[in-house]
Amino acid sequence: MTPWRIASAVVGLALILLYAGGANYWNRDPGWYRSLNQPSWQPPDFIFGIIWPYNFVVIGVALYAIISQAKPWIVIATLALFGVSVLFALRWSYLFYSVHDISGSAAALLLTAILTVPIFVTTFIYSWRAGVALIPYQIWIFTAAALAQSYSVNN
Repeated sequence: MTPWRIASAVVGLALILLYAGGANYWNRDPGWYRSLNQPSWQPPDFIFGIIWPYNFVVIGVALYAIISQAKPWIVIATLALFGVSVLFALRWSYLFYSVHDISGSAAALLLTAILTVPIFVTTFIYSWRAGVALIPYQIWIFTAAALAQSYSVNN
């Protein structure tokens, strides 16, 4: 691997770690969350503990597929989109858990989901296996956005 691809991989890994580590940073009041009117279709809690570790691993696989093969401008664009999607995901967590702005958090999560679509498509271009592995993340992130909107409507 060339030095710029290694540097890109380090950036990608740092973004994944930021995403994974920061996702629950503001989640310090579980009582508030439990007091909300939950949508009837909310998945059971254990699903969250299964899907998120899977998602973080396949995001890494997808980024590796792109970083190791794509032209530099595609790598930069992918990392930039992913970085912005991570910022909106963290914004969701902050708005939801810290500020209790349920509507604003729903909008942030929808933007996160939309920003992941080009990454999803690009992944298929460079590795159809990684693209297939990324399907659950795409489904999950749009489901989470719909769930966030349902919380907004219910509360």
